Amino acid sequence: MKTYELRSDTFTKPVPAMRQAMADALVGDDVYREDPTVNQLEELAANLTGKEQALFVTSGSMGNLISLFINGGRMAEVLAHAKSHIFHHELASAATIAGVLPIGIDTPRGLLKAQVLEPMIKPVVYDLARTKMIEVENTIGGICYPLSTLKEIYALAKRRSLSVHMDGARIFNASIATGVQVSEIARYADTVTFCLSKGLGAPVGSMLCGSAEFIDKARSVRKMLGGGMRQSGILAAAGIYALHHHVQRLADDHVHAKRLAQALLDTSWARVCLDDVETNIVLFDVDGVEASRACEVFKRYGVLCTTEGTQLRFVTHIDVSNTDIDEVCAIIASIDKKEFDS
Repeated sequence: MKTYELRSDTFTKPVPAMRQAMADALVGDDVYREDPTVNQLEELAANLTGKEQALFVTSGSMGNLISLFINGGRMAEVLAHAKSHIFHHELASAATIAGVLPIGIDTPRGLLKAQVLEPMIKPVVYDLARTKMIEVENTIGGICYPLSTLKEIYALAKRRSLSVHMDGARIFNASIATGVQVSEIARYADTVTFCLSKGLGAPVGSMLCGSAEFIDKARSVRKMLGGGMRQSGILAAAGIYALHHHVQRLADDHVHAKRLAQALLDTSWARVCLDDVETNIVLFDVDGVEASRACEVFKRYGVLCTTEGTQLRFVTHIDVSNTDIDEVCAIIASIDKKEFDS
């Protein structure tokens, strides 16, 4: 039986041309800053985000943690959405390693707003934790932050002497969906991470971008966390290939996600909000059925998905073709509601 991998865009595999770029990569010792391919990737990432410098890190989680460590720290708080990745998928590292207390704020569609954040900023009093950071995730659940919202949050942060970190794991999806350049989106954050190993299709790694002063500190924190790599140009070459060849094709993934969402909407048993399918993620419910149970039904058809809270999640990516989407849509149309009850 054919399998359709829709659990996450982290399951993408390097295309043959990317593998060749990795094989051909010039390498050196990156801890000594002598890997030419890593240096090239970091320069490219800094240029794309409009930041002074960038640092190649093993994962988005590490990049987020480094920013929380440097700009947050002990006796401080970071304001973030209650559904954000740093809350649910990073093993409480913000508190246990960075020493900063995350304060979760629940707002519609995962999007924070300045007027909601401002009352959460603590006054400077000797016995209160200092609010030092705001963290935004773009995209969050596949939904893009409006640029106007990011501007307002950043203006609030500067007015209140806070830093802003953007978990931009899928910032290139946001850019393609909104038509706004990555550098313009990133302008409204002091530090930004983005993943190479999701929709961009590289096997490993993320980029952490910010000021030269910040990246200098980040390099030391990365080493402390065990993330100082050696001949990592082999991996960096994949990132360079991805940034040159796989950004514009993200639009295909967005089209595929909307097709899946429409197929679900056309059934008698699925609930999905089409307006929330802005990029490559589809979140949906099956009426009266526990999400884990519904996942098992899809798995019987070879359609692999995950649960996110009480919902199910499809994620489209480079390894899911247009033909695959045709076939999954046909499978969705063929499923009877009774199958979820049996």
